[in-house]
Amino acid sequence: MRVPQRGEVWLADLGMVGKVRPVLVMNVPFSDRDYALFHVVPHTTTVRDSQFDVRVDVPWLAAGVFNVQGGVSVTRRNLLRPLGTLSATQMADVEETMRRWLGL
Repeated sequence: MRVPQRGEVWLADLGMVGKVRPVLVMNVPFSDRDYALFHVVPHTTTVRDSQFDVRVDVPWLAAGVFNVQGGVSVTRRNLLRPLGTLSATQMADVEETMRRWLGL
């Protein structure tokens, strides 16, 4: 089973409330001694124009935003299939927004 990598967008099952939706993998690789969790930021087509939403335009994803405030940690079994990978510039936008959200 392929290991999701930072910057990849996967289709994920986030449960009843979260639905199946695209998510952006944010974590760095982990070792066998670490918890096998992936921190992901969900994509939504419901745009609220929040300061913590990041609009990313790619042809393989519906128009919408990554909701940094909605970040969650999931196991590998929740990540169903890869959809694509964000560019370094697009990742930098999400990272900057996450730093603001977390006060880093």
